Amino acid sequence: MARNEMKCECFACNIPALDTLRLEVINGKSLNEFSVIPDKLKGLVELRCSDKENTIIVKDNTIIDKPLQIINLMDGSKTETESNTTVVLGENAQATLLYCDDSLPKGECSANHKLNIRLKDSSCFAFYKLENVNNNTSINSNVIFSLEKESKLSSFFISLNGGKLKNTIEVNFTKDYAEADINGLYLMDREQSIDNNVKIIHKTNNCKSNQLFKGILDDEAKANFVGHILVDYDAKNNIATQTNNNILLTDKAKVNTQPVLEIYNDDVQCSHGATTGQLDEMALYYLRSRGISERTAKMLLLKAFCHSVLQKSNITELKESFNNMVEKRLNGGLSFDLPFKIEKL
Repeated sequence: MARNEMKCECFACNIPALDTLRLEVINGKSLNEFSVIPDKLKGLVELRCSDKENTIIVKDNTIIDKPLQIINLMDGSKTETESNTTVVLGENAQATLLYCDDSLPKGECSANHKLNIRLKDSSCFAFYKLENVNNNTSINSNVIFSLEKESKLSSFFISLNGGKLKNTIEVNFTKDYAEADINGLYLMDREQSIDNNVKIIHKTNNCKSNQLFKGILDDEAKANFVGHILVDYDAKNNIATQTNNNILLTDKAKVNTQPVLEIYNDDVQCSHGATTGQLDEMALYYLRSRGISERTAKMLLLKAFCHSVLQKSNITELKESFNNMVEKRLNGGLSFDLPFKIEKL
């Protein structure tokens, strides 16, 4: 199959308004290096691409103002694929990475992704994991973050479609004064399922972590969320929060949410919260009383539910695109002929 024939238009992972350095991967095999590195970054960014591993090394004091983007396309010709990605940010470095999983509308695939991301002292990293694959495809992603002194991590796990999705996320604070903001949004329908397992390990002092995951489930979809916070014996003055909110659109949709707090030090501020329910009837009544149709009112409430996650992105083009993707997903536009049946709400 020719390379241009393998591109999938179902998921606009290549956001037109966003200029990125792209690496395309087909069934786990890299097709090309990233786009031409700007002269100002030559010698400051090291890229190694092979069939076994993709490695990105950002040297000390380097700021990459153009996001990096890895596009994983599964075309159905190979039932199982694997990928390994390593990212290392040097001291005082800044970078953004979009890691996108896509598939052709037909075919059955299973993908296993391993990502190891290390943030050295005072580095700043934004990580976006976007998933939109057909209903016969499963993805198992293991992402491990390591944060050193005064580093800052902002991450988004956006799951729009897929037969069986699983994200295992681990954040390790290895030095003092680091911060991690871990966000997730999942929209599931039919018999789709998603598992998000998040473990935050506070081993050092004065670190902050926040988890915010939200989901909307229709039909007989299922979701599991496990949020684990561990504060070690010698880890002082840490702050850790965890929130998981879900909306069920049918009686058959199911969510299992499990907070785990493992605290071995009293000098800590930890909190957790979880909600699972239907759309707010009072809010719906208020909108209907203002002359808004029932369908439009429900769409507005669902979009507002997603907003608290999407608005946290610092990149305007990404934020606008995420909002468009979510709206299309709720209207069935990104679901490979498996509509998210907003009309029956």
